[in-house]
Amino acid sequence: MRRKIAYPLATLGMVASTLAVASSPALAHGYVSSPPSRQALCAAGTVANCGAIQFEPQSVEAPKGSKQCNGGNANFTVLNDESRNWPATTVGRSVTFNWVLTARHRTATWVYYVDGAEVASFNDNNAIPAATVSHTVDLSRFSGRKTVLAVWNIGDTVNAFYNCVDVNVGGTGSTTPTTAPTTAAPTTAPTKAPTTAPTKAPTTAPTIAPTSTTAPGKGVAWAPGVSYKTGDVVSYEGVSYQCRQAHTSIRSWEPGIWTLALWLPL
Repeated sequence: MRRKIAYPLATLGMVASTLAVASSPALAHGYVSSPPSRQALCAAGTVANCGAIQFEPQSVEAPKGSKQCNGGNANFTVLNDESRNWPATTVGRSVTFNWVLTARHRTATWVYYVDGAEVASFNDNNAIPAATVSHTVDLSRFSGRKTVLAVWNIGDTVNAFYNCVDVNVGGTGSTTPTTAPTTAAPTTAPTKAPTTAPTKAPTTAPTIAPTSTTAPGKGVAWAPGVSYKTGDVVSYEGVSYQCRQAHTSIRSWEPGIWTLALWLPL
């Protein structure tokens, strides 16, 4: 049942108004959009065949106290599967984790763990958070590939929401090649000049600058599966929007009236 209603809840929950506060504790949802959590990667299609989580990345809810990526929720065990070689985001020593809350609820704490040890905690004192929440966490004691467990502890229920975020701290341990291409440019000039000069100049010269598919200032067309950063401008259905919250886009969260927490019309 949750799978069927996930996106209506997501879109309605993005409106910055008191109506976004769910009347039932079971309707509180949220996930880390950037650096992209494992469920965000599944929702964007970056990691395929994730099962139900690809349709409801905001729904990894389970009792407090777990140290698992799925929080112990049997519906989302794929998030614990290390054989999938989850893509890791290269980050610095200080990392800002951005949450998108598709339905807000009173919050006790936000806690971040690395290797099972707590590295940061933020106390909301049972307040209702905004539709987007950001925390800057010091990871300077770590280097290389790490998995950060980010936990949103709900204030008036026994449950929490769980996210695992794979990062390369300090830019080491990257999954991308670390050596330069073997076809590097020659280090010396050619041994001799061409025997003959061109018989004539090119018949036509470029007369205009390269064109784009959108008018200047309107931004490129919005698309799912793209990592947008704050300030990016996109166009959607003839309207320009500016990104308010860094995130990886997913279908059903296109710019519009229901996603004002992410996109501001210009």
